[in-house]
Amino acid sequence: MAQDNFLFDMSIRDNIRIGSKDATDDEIEAAAKAANCHDFIVGLPQGYNTLAGDAGDRLSGGERQRITIARAMLKKASVVILDEATAYADPESESLIQQAIGKLIRGKTLVVVAHRLSTICGATQILVVEGGEIVGRGIQDELLSSCPLYRTMWEEHIGAIDRVVEGVKQYA
Repeated sequence: MAQDNFLFDMSIRDNIRIGSKDATDDEIEAAAKAANCHDFIVGLPQGYNTLAGDAGDRLSGGERQRITIARAMLKKASVVILDEATAYADPESESLIQQAIGKLIRGKTLVVVAHRLSTICGATQILVVEGGEIVGRGIQDELLSSCPLYRTMWEEHIGAIDRVVEGVKQYA
């Protein structure tokens, strides 16, 4: 699943059904519920029959991403590759996407490409790549103690979050 996920100008139902052409409406709705997109879909003008628009332009980035996760859930693949899965998501959508990904990957191998470290901090194996070379390998705690590049990236990530929180407090 790429950071620029793609939806076709067809119904939301048919966009999800791409994952399995034989999927029933009940299976599509179950996948949408697992991907945390059922609630917003039923709130659309024609629900599951609403057209997604050109490349899904009638939906937010987080909504498009959750629909593509529902599609992937129907696919039943043993390996899932995510490329910047939360790149265009606001914090609320990111949380919903993370929950959906957790359901998607049960019993599967997941490969994640991410710059947003909150996406990968719970991974069982993180590879840190710099200039095309692997410069660190391990879990979050190991990398924080053994990989200067990862530690710097994590500190910048946490610092950015702290700056946003302080900005919000300032206007509250």
